[in-house]
Amino acid sequence: MGMAHVAVLAAVLAMAATASASPEAGVQPLSKIAIHKATVELHGSAYVRASALLLGDGDQQEGDTATVTVEYGWQNPATDDWIAVFSPSDFISGSCPNPRRYPTEPLLCTAPIKYQYANFSANYLYWGKGTIQFQLINQRSDFSFALFTGGLENPKLVGLTKLSPFKNPKAPVFPRLAQGKTHDEMAVTWTSGYDVGDAYPFVEWGMVTSGTGAGNPTRSPAGTLTFNRGSMCGAPARTIGWRDPGFIHTAFMRGLWPNKEYFYKIGHELPDGTVVWGKPYTFRAPPTPGQSSLQRVIVFGDMGKAERDGSNEYANYQPGSLNTTDALVRDLDNFDMVFHIGDLPYANGYISQWDQFTAQVAPISARKPYMIASGNHERDWPDTGGFFDVEDSGGECGVLAETMYYYPAENRANFWYKVDYGMFRFCVADSEHDWREGTPQHKFIEECLSTVDRKHQPWLIFTAHRVLGYSSNKWYAEQGSFEEPEGRESLQKLWQRHRVDLAIFGHVHNYERTCPLYQNQCVTGERSRYSGTMNGTIFVVAGGGGSHLNGYTSAVPKWSVFRDRDYGFTKLTAFNHSSLLFEYKRSSDGKVYDNFTIHRDYRDVLGCVHDSCFPTTLAT
Repeated sequence: MGMAHVAVLAAVLAMAATASASPEAGVQPLSKIAIHKATVELHGSAYVRASALLLGDGDQQEGDTATVTVEYGWQNPATDDWIAVFSPSDFISGSCPNPRRYPTEPLLCTAPIKYQYANFSANYLYWGKGTIQFQLINQRSDFSFALFTGGLENPKLVGLTKLSPFKNPKAPVFPRLAQGKTHDEMAVTWTSGYDVGDAYPFVEWGMVTSGTGAGNPTRSPAGTLTFNRGSMCGAPARTIGWRDPGFIHTAFMRGLWPNKEYFYKIGHELPDGTVVWGKPYTFRAPPTPGQSSLQRVIVFGDMGKAERDGSNEYANYQPGSLNTTDALVRDLDNFDMVFHIGDLPYANGYISQWDQFTAQVAPISARKPYMIASGNHERDWPDTGGFFDVEDSGGECGVLAETMYYYPAENRANFWYKVDYGMFRFCVADSEHDWREGTPQHKFIEECLSTVDRKHQPWLIFTAHRVLGYSSNKWYAEQGSFEEPEGRESLQKLWQRHRVDLAIFGHVHNYERTCPLYQNQCVTGERSRYSGTMNGTIFVVAGGGGSHLNGYTSAVPKWSVFRDRDYGFTKLTAFNHSSLLFEYKRSSDGKVYDNFTIHRDYRDVLGCVHDSCFPTTLAT
């Protein structure tokens, strides 16, 4: 090998290392592109060609995923050249809400939906040409593939091509199940390109019967929602991150028989009577509240999303996301419901990433109720009524999460609700709104905890995104509180009075479990087998779903029983009214790394503990 070849190879390796370096924690990779500074300088020697292979295509459904092979090249290859995917394909316009620097400057009106460095393809710098494969999902529009030089900071568009890889861009895709306001109701939400004036949305469903398979189907109509750029609260969601979300439909399947298996299929009836169908799926109806049967629930937070084609540098931005998703898909027959307690795609105002997220979790959400909570990356934006005056949502201010997913809240803008699932009651709080005494949310929390019948639903679980309980995370330790500021002060008496078994949080990207606690004190020396009267609540941080990991304080607090700085999720298994198993599993291998059991009877729930005893009388 000549010295020139060695120099080129060294440059390629150096650039590859740079391209794969982990970005700053919490920074959305698409935000690294200074698209507002991009100029159009198409070059005669530059070319981009794209060809697609449809995946999932069939007689009664349109493909929702495609692998696109992109060939590109030009005479001046550089280490910081990159290939971008735009959708819609017409991303060059003079009507964008971005400021111009001078009147005749070509203007790129939107960020790409994904990108990859050109030298991801071997020998690009040497030969001036390369090949990359992108995995695309049906996002209701066509695509452009663009070759840029000048890096991410000063991008110059030199080559361009367009492609329409999907037969029906409007097709219904990526269903998301959620338990309704009652145990016999299941909601299904999906996305399409059809407004109600174009086609009528519905779900066709029925009970799976033994012998004959699918029973007589019922059709239930769906409601349709969408939103526009004006619904966003700030940039980038309102500017370069904006992308039309299509139409979001929700239908309800009601009167379900407990534990029965049902089939369903989403569809849109066109004016001529023909139907555009989505893919068929099945689900199992929830048990009745109090029913004694095997019940298994997954809880985690902060998963984010990742790209299987390695684009967007997401392999390092949300490094554990695909591992968590794939671990749950492999174990799909061994759990019944999922709670994703905040920080879903980390879109941070880049709207296209929500479609990418719903596609990633669809193998789970189409089969199991996928319940969500509000996190700072969904809701927080200054002067919008939230508790935290920060810009973590990138201008989304809750609109995406509140529209893309259904959850059984009384007011969708107030992200708190309860779920009764067999022997469990889950009280889901919204840590992005004020939870302190005297607020509507505090009233909800007290009502949720106090109205459960513990002889039939013994397992009482509190969840929220931010750590309102305990965490030895480094920044909490530096504050001296080991919690979100004012986190537990207004809640710990409620947890104690109503004997909350577990409080599970996200936000901190690691795993940690405490002893049963009250007022900073362990109320038992037991660490893994709890029995009899529970004198406190066990607090769990389960924020290692996939985003960049956080560290701990070097000094381990006495109440911290187990810590693991890795990606994972938790699983609750109720065997009956007296036995509960808690497990923490790593996403990388699905193995259990921490667990404990609770064994107790109803009289133990009634037992008097500190600050939970109601007044008694001496009268006989």
